[in-house]
Amino acid sequence: MLDLSYDTPTPKTIAGAKQDWELVIGMEVHAQVKSKSKLFSGASTLFGAEPNSNVAFVDAAMPGMLPVINEFCVEQAVRTGLGLKARINLTSAFDRKNYFYPDLPQGYQISQLYHPIVGEGEVLVEMGDGTARLVRIERIHLEQDAGKSIHDMDPNMSFVDLNRTGVALMEIVSRPDIRGPEEAAAYLGKLRQILRYLGTCDGNMQSGSMRADVNVSICAPGAYERYQRTQDFAHLGTRCEIKNMNSMRFIQQAIEVEARRQIAIVEAGGEVVQETRLFDPDKMETRSMRSKEEAHDYRYFPDPDLLPLEIEQAWVDGIKAALPELPDAKKARFISGFDLTDYDASVLTADLESAHYFEAVAAGRDGKMAANWVINELFGRLKKDDRDIGGSPVSPQQLGGIIDLIASDAISGKIAKDLFEIVYSEGGDPAKIVEERGMKQVTDTGAIEAAVDAIIAANPDQVAKAQANPKLAGWFVGQVMKATGGKANPKAVNEIVAAKLAN
Repeated sequence: MLDLSYDTPTPKTIAGAKQDWELVIGMEVHAQVKSKSKLFSGASTLFGAEPNSNVAFVDAAMPGMLPVINEFCVEQAVRTGLGLKARINLTSAFDRKNYFYPDLPQGYQISQLYHPIVGEGEVLVEMGDGTARLVRIERIHLEQDAGKSIHDMDPNMSFVDLNRTGVALMEIVSRPDIRGPEEAAAYLGKLRQILRYLGTCDGNMQSGSMRADVNVSICAPGAYERYQRTQDFAHLGTRCEIKNMNSMRFIQQAIEVEARRQIAIVEAGGEVVQETRLFDPDKMETRSMRSKEEAHDYRYFPDPDLLPLEIEQAWVDGIKAALPELPDAKKARFISGFDLTDYDASVLTADLESAHYFEAVAAGRDGKMAANWVINELFGRLKKDDRDIGGSPVSPQQLGGIIDLIASDAISGKIAKDLFEIVYSEGGDPAKIVEERGMKQVTDTGAIEAAVDAIIAANPDQVAKAQANPKLAGWFVGQVMKATGGKANPKAVNEIVAAKLAN
């Protein structure tokens, strides 16, 4: 069972030269909406297309072109909010965020500042020590992405690819509830898992579909608790934002590096300057990118080309009714319905495809045995071959067939592992392979007894040792299994060997 002690999380403490310091972390996660078209145009969102091939007139800011809201993107944002137990705002509005972007032709970004589509929610983050942390979501707003500037194709010029311009993003803003690097990575991992279950973002961090801005500050022990009581940010240290992080490992490293930088400044008598920084994993340092702007620096104002967005409660209720089973609920069901451990259920529900695969294998079979085969044999082999579950050469039906053969005593566990390798490498129906290759286990007690008698007769010295020390009986079991090519029923062999040595 989880220890839901999320009201008083244990902070990450870093020792400075003069005193200990605690970390306070908040995250702004940019999740690309899983949609075939952009937020305000019908242009494709296909990743990897030829540069500037997925660009509509409105994306290129051609004169007279007006944005038209993509209803499906709105639906995806609402679905995400519901999945995070958040308040859905029936009225929201878009604003213009003004600043120069060389790869955003409009010269402003359409976003939501004053009236976001989703309000406060929460994410329950399970930690490796069996505890859980509740990270509060402040808001989720919809906005359009910018394009991409490319600086390494020519020594004198930069190139611009506008394919991403106008792609719909959900910016998921957390409260500063995260207290350490490991917790930050676990939060992002859980958020990514939920979005994938919902089908609202593919979560592919390597392709930029999900990236995070990490706000890091330090405070003296006890200051965070005062903030919790008062919600006054003055109790927390000045924060610095680490921009565009797309790796959980790098996020952990960047937080640690940035915290130590801030501690060194404060303990030397200086003041941390609020700014946006970049993390260099090669040099293991953060470096200044720009001073951190406040909302008024962007001159936000309501977008005159877009009416306020009004949605009906009945529409929201319909989306809620169609939500899939989410990770926490699925994990709880696996534990109770299949008698799995917390660890096994966590592994099997880590992604939706693995969960579906396991359920297909476990249907009508022993859940614990199915879990062992999926986790230990299948996942182990897939990892060795650098494959994911979607590329498994063994189907759920094939793996289920192997388990059925074990349950019926047609094959032993050892034979089953050999059979798994055959199916993995060559394919085929497990039952037919066993029949055609003579892999059935020997259950004839007469044949097994004859093999035991032969081993005993040939090894009188070993018999005397085993009778003096019953633990040595395993030697005979091994010899019988070897003599029968591993086909003898292990249970029957053990019983017959024990009976023979007792006489």
